[in-house]
Amino acid sequence: MSGQKERLQKVIANSGVTSRRKAEGLIESARVKVNGKVVTELGTKVSQSDDIAVDDIVIEKEQPVYFIINKPRQVISTVEDDKGRKVVTDLLSKEIKQRVYPVGRLDYDTTGLLLLTNDGNLTNKLIHPKYGVDKVYITKVNGTLTKEEVLQLKKGVTHDGERLKAVKARLLEVDQKKGKTKVELVLHQGKNRQVRRMFEALGYKVEKLKREQFGTLTLGKLQPGEYRELTPHEVKRLVDLTQKNVK
Repeated sequence: MSGQKERLQKVIANSGVTSRRKAEGLIESARVKVNGKVVTELGTKVSQSDDIAVDDIVIEKEQPVYFIINKPRQVISTVEDDKGRKVVTDLLSKEIKQRVYPVGRLDYDTTGLLLLTNDGNLTNKLIHPKYGVDKVYITKVNGTLTKEEVLQLKKGVTHDGERLKAVKARLLEVDQKKGKTKVELVLHQGKNRQVRRMFEALGYKVEKLKREQFGTLTLGKLQPGEYRELTPHEVKRLVDLTQKNVK
């Protein structure tokens, strides 16, 4: 992962020296050196192998870490919430000292696979549609969808003036008696509340929504609220996936 680069101010902030905004001030004040040379440009990007010093004191760079978590309902996919609701990082052990962030988001009532990491470069690739990383969702809808309507989800629907579409859409189960339908969707887009809005555009309401897969990762035996660290092999497979799929 050492070849990947991130903005200098972010690396300084992640090391715990100061906030990102104050780090920008340090850079502009010529108090930061990269490999012994003063850097004053905010857009500068650095890699894990670069030596960074603030006021001639070399900072200790944070090592990248990667976690998979099975997000329960009624948990926010952020690191803090102004309403005091539980956030995903509350589920992590206090022994994890690195500051990690969700890779994309799952809605408050959406469950399933969520990645947490401090690797901003990989995060951007995993969530950007041009890298073609599959996000697989299983949804339970109030109503009985037709095959034509499921096909429409792949062709694309419009909600609030925004075009939304699935890469794949598959009818899993139709319960005529209960008036329920299960559908599998594969997305590359990551629009706000996208799955729910897609079904709303067809006149249906999502009752349950779970992300089953993200790229090469599945939940396995992880129960709601449980998490684990990714193995180096799993991280490499994600990196390889973003390199292979780039459009």
